Amino acid sequence: MAFVEEDYLPVLQNLEFAYVTCYKNNARMNDHAALFVVEQLIKSYHAETQGRTYSPAGLQPHEQEAFDSVKAMCEFNLGRQALGYGADAVNIPEGQLTVEELLACLKRIKKSIEFWQKRGGRRQYFEFISGFIK
Repeated sequence: MAFVEEDYLPVLQNLEFAYVTCYKNNARMNDHAALFVVEQLIKSYHAETQGRTYSPAGLQPHEQEAFDSVKAMCEFNLGRQALGYGADAVNIPEGQLTVEELLACLKRIKKSIEFWQKRGGRRQYFEFISGFIK
């Protein structure tokens, strides 16, 4: 089954929201770091599909913050983790999104980061997605 981006827009927007938040909170966050983080997430979830675990090593503090933030959004979209606290917590039922579908979304984001990074500048991906994510 081919990946149809339009079918996963809410997931892609959730993941990009996590990135935008990291970009806004840390001036050291740039497209190179975003690319490294998404690659680590892809390795982590790919390992999961094979019954293995993967823990990224050597992340800088701003990369670790982005990794944790985007991973939390991944876990939310997989239905494994709530967003928010107490009565304000929001859950998605588990099974709505498969790990394979999540991997396809992460690979799409990686492709977008690579595209915008080639256009020049250290934060081109951020500039692009910021226009859509408030």
